[in-house]
Parts: sequence; structure tokens; C-alpha cells
Amino acid sequence: MTTSDKLRAAKTDYESIVAEELTLTLPHFTADDAFALGCALRTRLRSISPKPALINITLANSLSPLFHCASRPGVQPDNDTWVARKRNSVLRWGVSSWALNCKFKGDEAGFGKTFSLGDRAGEFAIHGGGVPVRVKGVEGTVAVVVVSGLKQDMDHQVVVEALEAFVKECEEEK
Repeated sequence: MTTSDKLRAAKTDYESIVAEELTLTLPHFTADDAFALGCALRTRLRSISPKPALINITLANSLSPLFHCASRPGVQPDNDTWVARKRNSVLRWGVSSWALNCKFKGDEAGFGKTFSLGDRAGEFAIHGGGVPVRVKGVEGTVAVVVVSGLKQDMDHQVVVEALEAFVKECEEEK
């Protein structure tokens, strides 16, 4: 992980965000990897914000939880609701919830209408923080990492930077 106390600014152009996400493709992703990533996220969140945030890493194919932890005391049940809504968006559209936010300029009503979500619109969130985990040689999303509790661009960027660090560590292992 970076030693800087600040996150880089999150990209805001849909195409740039999706391109960045593709660079985060991992060589492998196991329960041990999820635990290491989750712990790194918790440490990073504690270094950048005094606010509590919830970290969740879940398998895409079964919704089995691999990691679920608060960064600090004070998370609320609402954080779990946001985690589920962001995860649902990533699983359905295969891109980060932040990418969807930027594509639709934060217009959740327009987003819901575009996809004819109707009464199910509340099951999805286009707020930053949900990021797909991709593995080289595997089609689609393998898992979803979600952070909920900070500003949505920060929720997104902390996950991106943690995945970047994980990719770098994997490359150094070779």
C-alpha cells in the first residue's frame, strides 16, 4: 500500500474508469487473498479518515462472504444496505458502481428508468464504492469489493488503490 495519507482523485470519465478497472485484473484470487486485501483496506481506511467505513468482499457466483469488517467503531446497519446495493450493481453491469454513477451523472431515477428497474430500483446503487474483481483467464466478475462510509469517490478510490497494490505485489512474487 502507498504510504501517502491521501488518495488520488478518482477518475470521473466512464471510459477511463472502465479502462482503469481492466488494469486491475489479478493473476489469482483466493480466500487468503481476500483476507489480505480486506486487512490492507482496513489499514488504509484508518490512515485516511477518522470516519467508520464498512469493507465487504463477496464471491460473485454465490454471494459467499470472504471478508466483512468495519474500519472503525460506528458503522450503522445502513452501511450493510449500501454494500448490498453497490454489490448488486457491480454484479449486474460488470463495472464499478462509481463508473455507473459517472456514466449517468448521479441520476438514479434516470438509471432506473433506462434499465426498466421499476420497483426493484432500490436494490441497486450507482454510488461509488463497489468494484469488480477480475482474474486473468476467467470470464466475468469473480468477486466484488465494496467500501461504504466515506464520500462515494473516496469509497471507490480506496478500493482501486488497494487493488493496484495487490496487483503490484503479485507481479513482484513472480
